[in-house]
Amino acid sequence: MGTQRVLVSGAAGFLGSHLCEALIAEGASVVGVDNLCTGTYENLTELNREPRFEFIDHDICEPLKIDGVDYVFNFASPASPADYARLGPETLKVGSYGTLNMLEIARSLDAKFLHASTSECYGDPDIHPQPETYWGHVNPIGPRSVYDESKRFSEAAVMAYYRYYGVDTRMVRIFNTYGPRLQPTDGRVISNLMMQALLGEDLTIFGDGSQTRSFCYVSDLIDGIMRLSKSDEHTPVNIGNPEEWTILECAKQVLAVTGSKSRIRHEALPEDDPTRRKPDITKAKELLGWSPKVTLPEGLRLSLDYFEKRAKETPTSKA
Repeated sequence: MGTQRVLVSGAAGFLGSHLCEALIAEGASVVGVDNLCTGTYENLTELNREPRFEFIDHDICEPLKIDGVDYVFNFASPASPADYARLGPETLKVGSYGTLNMLEIARSLDAKFLHASTSECYGDPDIHPQPETYWGHVNPIGPRSVYDESKRFSEAAVMAYYRYYGVDTRMVRIFNTYGPRLQPTDGRVISNLMMQALLGEDLTIFGDGSQTRSFCYVSDLIDGIMRLSKSDEHTPVNIGNPEEWTILECAKQVLAVTGSKSRIRHEALPEDDPTRRKPDITKAKELLGWSPKVTLPEGLRLSLDYFEKRAKETPTSKA
C-alpha cells in the first residue's frame, strides 16, 4: 500500500482491526471508522499507538465526509449469528445504505474499493465445494436472511458501481475465520467451543455434529485479502481454508488443545443452518498465488492465549 491513505469501515471489529494492522505494516495511513455496535475499543489498542492511524466513531449508514482517500475497505457489518439476530434491521441497513455510502466515497474520490462479502451468499449449498460461479441456495425470509441478503445486496451494489460508474472494485467472499479478537460470546463455532472448554462447561454441538465447516486462521485470511487488494479482479474471490471438518471433529480438536475435561452435549439444529461449507479456492490460487498455511490444530494453539485470558475475565469461570 506504500504511502496511500486508506479508509477501513468496521475497523474495530475482529477482521477490521487485523486488516488495519496489516495496512499500517505496509506503510499506509489508515482512517478507521466504526460505530462500535459489535467492534470494541480493545481491538484498537495496538493501532492507537500508531501515528498513521486515525479513528472515527461513526455509523456508515449515515454519509461520511472525508477527503484524500486512495482506497476504501468496506468491512462494517455484524457478522456472527448472535449479533445479526440481535441487530437484524441494522444488519440490513449497513449492507445497503452503508455499502452505498462507502461506494460513493470511492466514486467521488476516484479511490479503489474492496468489499468484505461472505460464504453466507451460498446459503445451504447444493454444490460442494462452492466455487464463485455458484449462485447460492439461500432462504430470503429465514432467520439468517438479514445477513445473507444484506451481503448479496452489497455484492450487487459493488458490481453496479463497477459497471455503471467505473469504480475500481474488488470483492472477497470470506469463509469461517477465527483467531485472537474473535468475540468470545458471538455464537460462532470456534469461540463457543473454546470458551466452553476453558470454562469447564459442556461443549454444545447442534444436531449430530456431522455438518461441516472450513476454518481459516485470521493471518491467512488477511494475507489473501491484501493480495486481492493489489489485483485487478472485479468479481468475487473465495478466501478460506478448504480443509473440511465436521463440527464434532472440531470439538474434539478444541478439547485436545485446551486439555479440557468438558463433555459434548447435543442440541437441536437451528433453522437454515448450513449442512456443508467448503470453499473452492482454485481462483485464489491461480489469480493471487494464495493458499492457507495454518492448520486447524495449529490455529487453535495460536488462539489459546487469547481465549484463556477471556475465560479468566468471565465471572462464571470455573478455571
